[in-house]
Amino acid sequence: MNPQLIGVEELTGTYPFDIRQSIKAMRLNRFFWQMREQQARNRWLEDRTSAYDLAGLTEEERTLVDNTDWLGLIRYGVCFFVLEKFARVAKITNLGMYASMRGETLEAFLKTRQVPDAV
Repeated sequence: MNPQLIGVEELTGTYPFDIRQSIKAMRLNRFFWQMREQQARNRWLEDRTSAYDLAGLTEEERTLVDNTDWLGLIRYGVCFFVLEKFARVAKITNLGMYASMRGETLEAFLKTRQVPDAV
């Protein structure tokens, strides 16, 4: 284990992304990374099953994606930066994704920010 991560599990809300997580979630990370390509985006928008089959996603992984379970995806080992790419395909803003990760609506989340009227 990386010595810098010793005790990290005691920090609530901390989900380190390390080599072990990266390997575990490699199929999903690759799937999301491909969302930068129009063909991959179209495939997912038009036929999710085909997109998932092509990526070799497991049932658990497909469920995480279908439910846009952002926090579940992070806990599973997906890199946040590829989730940002996918959020655009799913028509969800970064702020919407952050709110969901906190278990809040976008409106409730925005009230916790320094500029609550910003969207």
